[in-house]
Amino acid sequence: MRYLIVGCGRVGSTLAKLLVADKHDVVVVDENPAAFRRLGNRFAGQVEVGTGIDYDVLKRAGAERADGFVAVTDGDNRNVMAALIAQRMFRIPKIVARIYDPPRGQLYRELGIETFCPTTIGAQLIRDRLQDVAYASVPSFDFGKLSSLVATVSRTQAGKRVSEVEVDGKIRIAAIRRLGSVGIPAPSDLLTEGDEINAIVAPEALSQFAADFAAARPETRLSA
Repeated sequence: MRYLIVGCGRVGSTLAKLLVADKHDVVVVDENPAAFRRLGNRFAGQVEVGTGIDYDVLKRAGAERADGFVAVTDGDNRNVMAALIAQRMFRIPKIVARIYDPPRGQLYRELGIETFCPTTIGAQLIRDRLQDVAYASVPSFDFGKLSSLVATVSRTQAGKRVSEVEVDGKIRIAAIRRLGSVGIPAPSDLLTEGDEINAIVAPEALSQFAADFAAARPETRLSA
């Protein structure tokens, strides 16, 4: 897979090295050449000097051939603009942007840009530690190799009951987000197009789940 990372700060450089270690092709873009020092002398990927909101810079970096795009500069506006260019001009299938402002993160998510917000994640973790709760807001273990996945219900899946897409011991629908509200579904609940579901999936059922929710329609989003 080929990944394009805009921003070579602590997160961007660490992610780049992790992806290279996983044998992926990686290109890192940053307007400050000195930032590439974080990658180290043995970095096997490529670098491109320039801003991530410049079409020509992204084209030189190989955006037309990228399978995934990540924007992790220090500015929310730059991250979103870079993500929109990647989405609308280069049609990169997988795009993730870091957004520090939680309300804006939700807004851009509605535009089809997957975002993560360190502000929200950090606040949730601190709250959990302060209250000594028996759960973690952000999963910190692999559930014994089970996967926690998020997918959007397509038109072909709409109208099915939760029980019809669950598989005993392999696929369990844990929650459904609909029109901004999140709830735990009953087996008899009907799925609606556009619902966002959270599912716990066993390794042997990953292919089946992906086929049902990711391959049915190109716009369906599937993420861990």
